[in-house]
This record gives sequence, C-alpha cells and structure tokens, in this order.
Amino acid sequence: MRPPLSRLAIARLVQAGGILEVLRNLLPPAHRLAHVVPVAGMLTARAGSMAAGVLLVYLGAGLRRGRRTAFHMGVVVAGAGIVLQLAHGLDLDGAAVSAGLLALLVGTRDRFRAVGDPGGPVRAALAVAGIVGAGFTIGMLEIAVRANRLVGHPPLRDWARHVLLGMVGLDGPLRFAHPLGAAAVSVTTGTFGLLAAAVGVVRLLRPGRRRPGHTPAEERRLRALLTAHGEDSLGYFALRGDKSLLWSPSGKAAVAYRVVGAVSLAAGDPIGDPEAWPPAIGAWLADCERHGWTPAVLGCGRLAGLAYRRFGLDAVELGDEAVLDTRGFTLDGREMRSVRQAVRRVARAGFTCTVERRGALTDVAEIVAAADAMRDGPVERGFSMALSRVGGPSDVDCVLVTCRSADGRIRGVLQFVPWGDDGLSLDLMRADRSAGNGIVESMVVAALTAAPALGVTRVSLNFAVMRSVFARADELGAGPVLRLWSRALRVASRYWQLESLYRANAKYRPTWRPRYLCFPAARDLPRVALAALRAESFLP
Repeated sequence: MRPPLSRLAIARLVQAGGILEVLRNLLPPAHRLAHVVPVAGMLTARAGSMAAGVLLVYLGAGLRRGRRTAFHMGVVVAGAGIVLQLAHGLDLDGAAVSAGLLALLVGTRDRFRAVGDPGGPVRAALAVAGIVGAGFTIGMLEIAVRANRLVGHPPLRDWARHVLLGMVGLDGPLRFAHPLGAAAVSVTTGTFGLLAAAVGVVRLLRPGRRRPGHTPAEERRLRALLTAHGEDSLGYFALRGDKSLLWSPSGKAAVAYRVVGAVSLAAGDPIGDPEAWPPAIGAWLADCERHGWTPAVLGCGRLAGLAYRRFGLDAVELGDEAVLDTRGFTLDGREMRSVRQAVRRVARAGFTCTVERRGALTDVAEIVAAADAMRDGPVERGFSMALSRVGGPSDVDCVLVTCRSADGRIRGVLQFVPWGDDGLSLDLMRADRSAGNGIVESMVVAALTAAPALGVTRVSLNFAVMRSVFARADELGAGPVLRLWSRALRVASRYWQLESLYRANAKYRPTWRPRYLCFPAARDLPRVALAALRAESFLP
C-alpha cells in the first residue's frame, strides 16, 4: 500500500528543506555558524550545518513511512534550526524555512504512527556510548603526545573537559603553543562527536524488528489449511522456521512472511481459502503500516498477484516455475535424448535410485548426514522455495530420493515437499560432484517414474528467474534490446544460477507457470531486491 499522498508530500518538503540548507552552506558566506559555534572541536561549522541538512534529507524516508521516531527527530532538528539561524546574524530566510518545516510537522503529527524498534533507544545509547568512549580515549592520547606543546601545566580534568567539549563543537580550556596541535585535536574530537551523533540517529531510525517463527499451535492450523487448500506449490514452504504468520480475522487464510531490514517479505500465495485472502492481505499490510515496513511479495502466482494488486501493490513477472504432469512424462523422443542418455550412463555405472516417503524411511540420519556433506558451502540458501531442513520428523509426507553408488554410498539426495494431495514440489537437490554427471537427472526421473505409486500427478521443479528472457533471446528474430538483456543476465549467472537453472529445467519439457514480484512503487525496488537477496542468502 502506497503511503498517503499528503505524507509523501510532507516527506518531500522536509527533504527539500534539507537540500536547501546544504546548498546555502555551499554558497558564500561559508562560515555563518562560526559566530555562535567555535571551529574548535568540530570539523567546521559549515560541515555541522550541512550535516543538519543531510539529516533532514535522511529523515524524509522515515517520514514517508510514517515513523514516529523520524517525526520526533524532524521536530527537534527544525526547532534547533530556528534558534541557530536567528542566533547568528538574524538569518530570517533560513529561520523562516525551519519554522515552516516545524509548523508542517506539528500540524500533521497524527499521520506519523509507525512504531520503531522497541530496543532502538537502548542500542542507540550503547552505540553512542561506545563511540564517545573511544573518542575520549583517543582524544586524551592525542593531547598526551602533544603535552610538551601545551601552554602552562593544565591538570588532567582540563584535558578531559577539552575532549568532551570538542565532541560537541565547543572550545575547551587547553591552549596549544602551535595551532596545528590544536587543529589536530579538534579534528579528532569533532570527528568522533559527529560519528556518535550519526550512528545514534541511524540506530534510532532503524525499523522495528520481529522475531521470526510461529508457535506449535499456529503450525497445526497452517497444516490444516494446507490440507484443505493446498493449491499453491510453494505453500508448504510457509512451514519454514524463519517465517511468521499473519491471519485473517476468520482464521481461514494467512500470509507467511519474514521481516528483512525494513521490508516485510511475503513468499508465495497466501495460505488458505482464496475467499479469505483479502482480509489476510489487509491484516499483513496494516502490520506493515504500523511498523513502517515496506511490503513485498516474492514469487506469488497470478491469482494472488491480482489480489495483491487490488490492495495497491504493483507486480512484475519474476520468472517461471517448471511444472511436470507425471501422467504424460516419458523418456522417449528426440527432445528427451539428453536426459535419457544421462540416466542410462548412470545406470551402467552401477548407481541405483530409491524413492520413499519420509514416514517410511528408517535410515533418515544417514540421508541427512549425506545431504549436509554434499552442501555447497556453509550457508543454507533459499527462502521462497526451500524448507531449510531435511527429513524433519514432522515432514512425514515429504518424499526423499537417494542415489547410491555400487558400494552403497549415498551420492545424491532430493527432497520433495507435498503440494496438495496429489503433487510434489522440489525442495532440496544435492549431488556429489565427484560422482560424475547425470546423478540429478537420474533422481528426478526416478521420482517421476515412482509418482503414480505415490498418488502424485504433478511435480514442481526449480523456479527459473527471468526464464522468458533466455527463452525469447534464443528465438529467431530476437531484438537487440532483448539480446543485450540476455547477455547481462548471463553475466549475472556467473554468480547466481539463473541460466543454468532454466536450462536444467527445460530439458524435462515442463509447463511454465509465471511467478510475480509485488511491491508498492518503483522507488522501493532496490530495497526490495536487497531484502530478497538477503532472505535467499545470496547476500550476508
């Protein structure tokens, strides 16, 4: 949901005031604040005034999201601006701008209700105390190494006063025989003072946090919804331990999400009865509004995308999900030649695949240990299409596919999660790279072959980001813009598996189902993209 226009306009006006303050300090006279704030202890009075303008620009983002803390800080900065402008040379123009901003904020205070991080003030105080402590220690040491250049023999308490006053931009009692010594101490103490103030502001303006996870009672309710309304192939992934749930008032639907930074990131479709989706979406968006979080949805289907759009979110196609109908799957035909050859090559090498429900397995510990050993790196990636656990005792309906070499060692593991009462969604895919190619293809084919006995008629494979770009770029007559976009994505594929996932899925000739990314406005896309990459563990 977009912020109200009036609140957006307020944020823009505050930012414009901050930009005006910065520009005024870039023009002569350059040191207007020097009449009231001595240069000693600050980088310069000009830099201090410009910092206030930058702070107003920074506060604009919090004001746009309705954060109460940003409102309080904006009132303080605007009020201080009036005093400063009048104190040096009666700068009526500057005072009028600050007064206008103050009146604007006070007159619209009821629009800023988003709560911040409950522990933010404590964390801000601790951070400021740490920086002030470090600055005090370094300032005292800097005076000590220049003690022979001090005028007279001032006591240590005067040293301490000089450092502390320097951090707030005031002259201290010490006098140096050489101006360079005084300037060096002023730069050090002023830098730490400004740094402490900046860190304190950033900490105070951090969005509220929420501990991820759901209670055992919520998990039981969620499983009941998945049994009754399990049409989304990503629905089972709502049972991840790092996802929270917001329910519709009737309890017939829920939105699974995780707060990443300032973004509340939902994944897949809402869980439950589609008729109850709107109240669940409304509850989730109201929670985002209350905390000043940016709402975003990663990987929802078309029906859910339309539901989110009715609440004001925009949607763009993120990629496509590969879905196979097991009733028509066959290895025959020219198009399946590469898969058929891979499966036969693995079989000739003595590998065998088994397919079992988790509840029927007795060697789960061995499979889990093998899957962990074959993980590529220490980070468990995934958020929207990953369960983040293997062979869990509560996941009795999951299907585990193992591939063993002739000596009985596990060389590959697949885990599928339930999709309704007749489907599976690929969750985990691990293979021993030293075992040669074709392990994954053999396990996928084994799962598809065993599907009828398991009562499975549909299988969802990996999600291919920007699949249509790669597919259309390969077609005859693809335009230069499309080919350029395809080349850019291929460069990105060196770091993230974009093209390789598409090619790996395409070989099975699946049906492609589009998935969408929903977000409030284009200006939020960079923040949403970073949150999605962090949630999927592609960024720390």
